Amino acid sequence: MERVVVFDIETVPDLAAGRALLGEDAEGLTDAALRARLGARYAREGQDPATTFLKPPLHAIACLALLVAERDGAEEPWRVRRMASRHTGETPEAEILALFERTMAQRPAPMLAGFNTSGFDLPVLRYRAIATGVAMPALNGGNGRDYGYRYGRDHIDLADRLSGFRASPMPSLAEACSLLGLTAKSGMDGSEVEPAMAAGRGAEVAEYCETDVAATWLLLLRFWQATGALPGDAARQSFSGFATYLEEHHAEAHLADHAETAMRLAEG
Repeated sequence: MERVVVFDIETVPDLAAGRALLGEDAEGLTDAALRARLGARYAREGQDPATTFLKPPLHAIACLALLVAERDGAEEPWRVRRMASRHTGETPEAEILALFERTMAQRPAPMLAGFNTSGFDLPVLRYRAIATGVAMPALNGGNGRDYGYRYGRDHIDLADRLSGFRASPMPSLAEACSLLGLTAKSGMDGSEVEPAMAAGRGAEVAEYCETDVAATWLLLLRFWQATGALPGDAARQSFSGFATYLEEHHAEAHLADHAETAMRLAEG
């Protein structure tokens, strides 16, 4: 049996780390002023320091969503077993990390897949393990997989693969999913995560994170189909199975387009 874990994270600035980084320059600053001061370190000309995207070490997990799928062999369809999300409005960050590590430690050791996960998500997870003290051995090779090797088969970063490992401009998830006729980004975008979490709207962020995971799964199935790694009949069954899974377990409105797209791809 083969297993794959598709995941995505949403983040907010780690203001505690920011205060430590700025040292005396952070004394007396409100959180808003501190956020702007941090942003000023990385802002390009014309950018608002209060919303400038910070380097990965200064991010904390706001939400993590994942999808776990299995298949019996190389010619068989993939079956989604679980799709879930956790946000820090209801679950502490350390617990989210520990739960993800538990998933990665299951046998057989899963492949890992995502979109720009080599460039952002995995580095952030490593930094957060350091920040929180949560041990994540499986994520770092303890399960026999090498997720840090971007050219191997253990970790598939679709942004990397589709762009020829950045030989051509890296697509956004929305651009890549437009090839499937799917609108991957709807209702929220990454720039809205920080204010949404501050306003206590973690459930909306979790929905947004789930839409990215569902979109990434559809894109991954199509990528495998296009590269010959997933035979046509198995691909169609994988798409129809995902549509059925969404209808039975995740009939929420934010995933309706994904279910419709999955069924259309199964029929086409």
